[in-house]
Amino acid sequence: MSLQIECRGVRMRTVIILLILAVGPRLAHGQPPAPTPPPAPTQPPAPTQPPPTTTPPTTTTEPQTTTESKPADEGVTFIGAGDIANCEVAGGGGARSTALILDRYPNAVIYTTGDHAYQTGSEKEFRSCYEPTWGRFKTRTHPAVGNHDLITDKGKPYYDYFGEAAGPRNLGYYSYEVGAWHVIALNSAIPARKGTDQMKWLAEDLAAHKTECTLAYWHIARYSSGAHGSDPLMADAWKILYDAGVDVVLASHDHNYERFAPMDDKGKPDDKGIRSFVVGTGGGGVYEFKSKAQNSEVRDNTTYGVLKMVLKPGSYDFEFIPMPGKTFRDSGSGKCSPVK
Repeated sequence: MSLQIECRGVRMRTVIILLILAVGPRLAHGQPPAPTPPPAPTQPPAPTQPPPTTTPPTTTTEPQTTTESKPADEGVTFIGAGDIANCEVAGGGGARSTALILDRYPNAVIYTTGDHAYQTGSEKEFRSCYEPTWGRFKTRTHPAVGNHDLITDKGKPYYDYFGEAAGPRNLGYYSYEVGAWHVIALNSAIPARKGTDQMKWLAEDLAAHKTECTLAYWHIARYSSGAHGSDPLMADAWKILYDAGVDVVLASHDHNYERFAPMDDKGKPDDKGIRSFVVGTGGGGVYEFKSKAQNSEVRDNTTYGVLKMVLKPGSYDFEFIPMPGKTFRDSGSGKCSPVK
């Protein structure tokens, strides 16, 4: 995978602040096997707020809209984040801020990498905190389930809220197409080791969709410099994806942004490996970085924001877009690996 990267304004601080900002595609291919009950979710460290760079504007101003009318060979906009709506932090201002960014892309496909409604994924939290913000994009959102989404009644409010878009109930993994790309949503809250139902389904799905470009996403990051750190929970999934020539993996769980160099199935640099991003910047608070993980290229916890990707035949562009008033950005491009 050859890459051209531009990065600017990277800064990291661990100062706590109160945000003052009042902030598809085709469905799954085939059905996964019978449900497996998810394990009890773990509790993350308490979130903080990103420090200020400049004072953000109020949310009374209508956001600028970017019209996504371009030829198919110019790609499809695929945009989102995880760790989103937390009304206990600044009254949910973080999610309002990032939702304003999504308003600019009315034709984009939206992904989420879990933890939609804090703290417990209750029906009330989805209704009062997620729905008024990211909920307005529900009809074009393709979610991946997070651990906080499963605290209330084993995720019943989550599956009730998203319906068929969340994949089979109590499983939460599925695949679909975005332009020339095959896209896979996985569930990091149920067994994901080699030989489990989810991994059997993943191998079968990849074998049935040998496209040049493939992207996968889930909640708990395989690699991260954040408070949770790199988690081996999805190590077998990473190996299956690497062996199939998958190009990009998105995750969250740690409330910050991070980009990694492409890696192989053992976490070593590989130009034809998987490039991964942690995008836990949807608005649910931010975490401090613990220590720099191997092959980490860019890290930031100064702002909420979303990762916009333009998925093209044979390649992709990426851009981290911060909330209004913030300056950190990260952008670049990459080419898809050959199908294995």
